[in-house]
Amino acid sequence: MTPAPRRGAPAKARSAIPQVSWREPRPAPIVLISGPEEVCAERAIAGLRDYLRAEDPSLEIADVRADDYTAGTLLTVSSPSLFGEPRLVRIAGVEKASDTFLAEAISYLAQPQEGATVVLRHTGASVRGKKLLDAVRAGQGGGIEIACAAVKRDSDRYDFAAGEFSTARKRIAPSALRTLVSAFADDLTELGAACQQLISDVPGDIDDRIVERYYGGRVETSAFAVADTAIAGRYGDALLALRHALASGADPVPLVAAVAMKLRTMARVAGNREPSSALAARLGMKDWQVDRARRDLMGWSQTTLGMAIHATARADSEVKGASRDPVFALERMITVIATRAPYGS
Repeated sequence: MTPAPRRGAPAKARSAIPQVSWREPRPAPIVLISGPEEVCAERAIAGLRDYLRAEDPSLEIADVRADDYTAGTLLTVSSPSLFGEPRLVRIAGVEKASDTFLAEAISYLAQPQEGATVVLRHTGASVRGKKLLDAVRAGQGGGIEIACAAVKRDSDRYDFAAGEFSTARKRIAPSALRTLVSAFADDLTELGAACQQLISDVPGDIDDRIVERYYGGRVETSAFAVADTAIAGRYGDALLALRHALASGADPVPLVAAVAMKLRTMARVAGNREPSSALAARLGMKDWQVDRARRDLMGWSQTTLGMAIHATARADSEVKGASRDPVFALERMITVIATRAPYGS
């Protein structure tokens, strides 16, 4: 029996139109770019522009706001000019669209203008415009959809960065890629920019030495560097990394979150003897993440891991307002994790 949709969250209509990767966009009369990941959406829109401009340099581009819309604009900017140049119409804010825009857009689907590519950008932040999206996904207007789902998991960020280098036909050492992803774990836009900088600046293959040269400061002060040294039992190095990170302006909340994520991965892997590939597939992880967690678990027991998780949960509460001294909360957490003993013992 199929479960009913959650109340307040309408089920997404099954799409009858082609689903296209944001890395390989192509034009269509209607291009729906859906989902919250803005960096992917921006790449898709830029890729469409470049594709169309390569076909015809006389491409005309118009930008329209669906939430600040003047009646008749869509038909005006999409209609052919005297010389019949191709048109790209980029429409933002469809999740906040006015009633006037929605009515005209739905009518437009019945007869799209020849030579026009109309891009509808909907972030998914609301259900506004659902009737329009359902019509596009049902095939009205001859459209395609480019989904830009949120990139939240570490494995998804790794795939994103790997895709940047693969698309550019640039080789990067796996360890260098992991270091790069860890350094920009909290901002996909910055991670994408870092990848593009290395791709454009470095003529050959990219290794750990190059990543260290470009982003060493960022790597040294990253939350994951603090987590890694503490989990490895390097107490002095962990405290130094923590103080360096705080002195560089790091926020205590993401620092705790990074430690919690590492410990959570260790807890999920602990005691499981499945092959890395099978366990990774079941847990939605990468093989290397399972292997790394198993290495991190060396020297840990169920008791010490539970104590570390408890200390991290306490620190999480304290850095979010339960304590007046978040720095002390962080140092106590690091002490418990790195020494694998109760604080003050």
